[in-house]
Amino acid sequence: MLIAFLLAAASPVAAVRVTFDRRGETAASVSGLADRESGRAVTADDPVRVASISKLVVAIGVLRLAEQRRLDLDADVSTLLGWRMRNPAFPERPVTLRLLLSHRSSITDGVDYVLPLDVEMRTALANSKAWDAEHAPGAFFRYANLNFPVIAAVLERATGERFDRLMQRLVLAPLKLEACFNWASCTAQAKARALIIYRDGKPTKDTPAEIAGCPVTRARDGTCDLATWRAGANGALFSPQGGLRISARGLARVGRFLLGRGEVDGLRLLSRRSFSLLERPLWTFDGKNGNTSEGFYCRYGLAVTFLATRGCDDDPFGDGRPRFGHGGDAYGLRSGLWIDQKAGTGVAFFATDVPAAAGFTPVERALARGTR
Repeated sequence: MLIAFLLAAASPVAAVRVTFDRRGETAASVSGLADRESGRAVTADDPVRVASISKLVVAIGVLRLAEQRRLDLDADVSTLLGWRMRNPAFPERPVTLRLLLSHRSSITDGVDYVLPLDVEMRTALANSKAWDAEHAPGAFFRYANLNFPVIAAVLERATGERFDRLMQRLVLAPLKLEACFNWASCTAQAKARALIIYRDGKPTKDTPAEIAGCPVTRARDGTCDLATWRAGANGALFSPQGGLRISARGLARVGRFLLGRGEVDGLRLLSRRSFSLLERPLWTFDGKNGNTSEGFYCRYGLAVTFLATRGCDDDPFGDGRPRFGHGGDAYGLRSGLWIDQKAGTGVAFFATDVPAAAGFTPVERALARGTR
């Protein structure tokens, strides 16, 4: 009933909602089409590009490596990158993984963070437009996708592994998720069930032709040779900022991992001490210390958004209860993964072809609440 209402009210092409608790899935509702051209109906198992929820999954991988003492959240990332990365306006202030994960690095999206296969990320970061000239690292919250290609490059340099494969090893395979970054490491079966994203009625991402093509942004000469990959040279290749392909049912399993404070179905992936870092806001809006993106962000931690902040419009559930997780917004898709730790419940959802709006859209609010 909820999904049917949404389709009538806001006309998304597809909408999926899965609720869960610590024991498992409690309900699922779906409506609409995964592919308009073929008429294929959407299911709760269809993988979709979930946009910025990807960042939260990346953070889990970072914390696993930190537990293994292969990463230090507070070390200058320049050491691993192999070159000095600095905001040119504040050359003595190092940038750390903690600052990158919490969008307080002073990096901005003033340059394109989607980089061709043969372009080094260092080139993009040498442009002063990639940096906030008014605020030093650690002084200001500004949500910027470019933070996550830098994180991916650091992970690659720390391990020598390609980012998408590393995430499979650290997070996706242990959690038994049929998921991947940018399709390169997804199964043929998952690709066949891929959900096409639409905006204004037109496909914007993950058409069959696109999935069959190059899984990264082609080199400037049009070639797509992943054998040219070098660890840390271009952390943007596999879209760590938003390129995770996963189903709503898969997201619900990630949510159960969050409810279990690093454990799901008897599998502990993060120690309680490490997981506690995900439950801790590192920034709270005080009226002048950050950009809230129209109330979408008012408290933020290590790639985690905290909801229902007093004085902010960041409560899509409308009940004032504290929750944490992450939302996503890209190419006409809106998504969310939110848990209520005290109640032991959560919800994962997405909808495609959602009309643009500042902050949380009416579709997101309805999917979050599960009411008309």
